[in-house]
Amino acid sequence: MKTFFLPAIGLAVSLVACQSNNSTPIQSAKADTISSIIQPVFITDTVAHDTDDPAIWINPADAAQSLIIGTDKDQDGGLYVFDLQGKIQHDKSVTGLKRPDNVDIEYGLSLSGKPTDIAVTTERFTHKLRIYSVPDMKPIDNGGIEVFVGETGENVRDLMGIALYKNKSGKIYAIVGRKSGPTDGTYLWQYRLEDDGKGQVKASLVRKFGKYSGLKEIEAIAVDDQLGYVYYSDEGSGVRKYYADPEKGNEELALFATTGFTEDHEGISIYQLTDSTGYILVSDQGANSFQIFPREGTSGKPNEHPLLRKVTVKASHSDGSDVVSLPLNTRFRNGLFVAMSDDKTFHLYRWEDIAGKDLKSIK
Repeated sequence: MKTFFLPAIGLAVSLVACQSNNSTPIQSAKADTISSIIQPVFITDTVAHDTDDPAIWINPADAAQSLIIGTDKDQDGGLYVFDLQGKIQHDKSVTGLKRPDNVDIEYGLSLSGKPTDIAVTTERFTHKLRIYSVPDMKPIDNGGIEVFVGETGENVRDLMGIALYKNKSGKIYAIVGRKSGPTDGTYLWQYRLEDDGKGQVKASLVRKFGKYSGLKEIEAIAVDDQLGYVYYSDEGSGVRKYYADPEKGNEELALFATTGFTEDHEGISIYQLTDSTGYILVSDQGANSFQIFPREGTSGKPNEHPLLRKVTVKASHSDGSDVVSLPLNTRFRNGLFVAMSDDKTFHLYRWEDIAGKDLKSIK
């Protein structure tokens, strides 16, 4: 998932009555107490089969018209587009995809000389990336881009996680994971995305990296564009951290979130307070909760990420999540947190309900 921070965007919204489903304030994880269940502001319309992962697109002209794009993970699956009240936008949603798993968004890919926002999903059964322009959701990938080409073995080309990275010079990359892979430090493959000269997207492999414990699988991947890091969940082991820029090498910077998880380490999302501070949220799937860690690390140790708190949400067995720290409208004044739930929906939360009294919100 993507960090996104545009404090210049104002609240171009009509005033509506606020709906509040706030839970009781959550106790700090340091007190080792069980938090109350945080209620969503909205639950989306249901998809046809099986929700898995959301991504939030910020409308630069009017933040209140931003969209949520979520995967329906099935052999006859799709990308469903929702408004900020969780209503499906049928004219934008894409169906007929072969088990789309994760999705991510990036801003300003140059196509035919024009900056184009893109949504990229992993289509597991075709071993392809599918790429769409946002917000119109038109395909711009010549029918899909094959990845992990040449790999052999069970599930090693079955796509799962994806995160997009835009470096300081504007180059855009896709970091892609799969259902199974090697333990030799090459589980993830990274591709440069660019114009093929005809207004469509092509991909070029630039590196293979990423340790893998061999315990379960790797699905959730998140990139911090601002700080230049990529994080991924090595399920059953912890969260691994690397540089997102391939020119900075393949050294593992951190392995954290290694204890206190009930089941799989799943969705990762990053709430950005400032250019360098904020929070990393990781789903503890079996506990219906998220563990929260400092984005900036600790004093003098940027790769040390101790647990700050745990929060329990209504979303059940959440795989994927996304968060933005922008004020979107009168309901989401401090940002929006979206979590997948296993009842074919996504849940929309106010950031301040997730943060409680212990964590900060952007003002």
